[in-house]
Amino acid sequence: MTSPATARRLWALGEPFHALTYFADETRTAGEAVGLSGFWSVYFALRAAPLGPVGPEVVTATFYNFAPGFVARRVPEVWSSVTPAAALEARLAGVDAAVRRVLGEWAALAEAAEAAELAGVAARAVDQPGRPLAAANAGLDPPTEPHLALWQALTTLREHRGDGHTAALLGREVSGAAAHVLAAAAGRTDREWLQRARGWDDEAWAAAAEELSGRGWLDGEELSAEGLAMVTAIEADTDRLALGPWRALGDTGCDRLAELLAPLRRAVVTAGLFPDRNPIGVPDPT
Repeated sequence: MTSPATARRLWALGEPFHALTYFADETRTAGEAVGLSGFWSVYFALRAAPLGPVGPEVVTATFYNFAPGFVARRVPEVWSSVTPAAALEARLAGVDAAVRRVLGEWAALAEAAEAAELAGVAARAVDQPGRPLAAANAGLDPPTEPHLALWQALTTLREHRGDGHTAALLGREVSGAAAHVLAAAAGRTDREWLQRARGWDDEAWAAAAEELSGRGWLDGEELSAEGLAMVTAIEADTDRLALGPWRALGDTGCDRLAELLAPLRRAVVTAGLFPDRNPIGVPDPT
């Protein structure tokens, strides 16, 4: 039977393809073409667009791990520059251009259509209650071109996983800032990059670290034995909560999708479009 490890592996394989919408120059160009300015305005508008023209409170709540002030510097101002509908078109345009540059003729191959079909089965099976970002993406019409349909399906699935991760963190009363402190202590990514990319200043970081130390989860800047157990439990819960759609696809479908995603991941990473130790903190899909 499909296991939580399957959910983790498919996330690790699919995330670099999804993340073209963050790291590819084509995405920023597409965002700027519809009136957005700067990396973070493009990021927040394109990722939040499925939710509609929401304010900073909703974006902070659903994205979970960004400092509220960091969000408020871009939202809701982005909606004065672009409508959510235009932002949705821009993110697909950016991904389309990036895929055609990095993967060339792959977009027209049967493998692209097969991957889109398999990922689509899983994406249509996401459980939506309590999963706002997954539900918002699941409510979008799938693109007709296979490589874009694959991107949209993987995006729905990763936001579904992220919604579950938020639930796992909330269940253990781990704030957004504290989640980053734990990630850095676990060695998944770097403090400097996390602070720069999520907006937490040194004071907020220190306060989160102090709170975690008081709970016995940190030993200096490293995880204590209890902290390691808690991080392991949070990740295990996240994998378990992400499993439903992959069970719908089944073992054979999951294995085939993993086979199809592996070369895409290699191509994106080789092209430098999924930087090492970036803030997403995706593990190596071993």
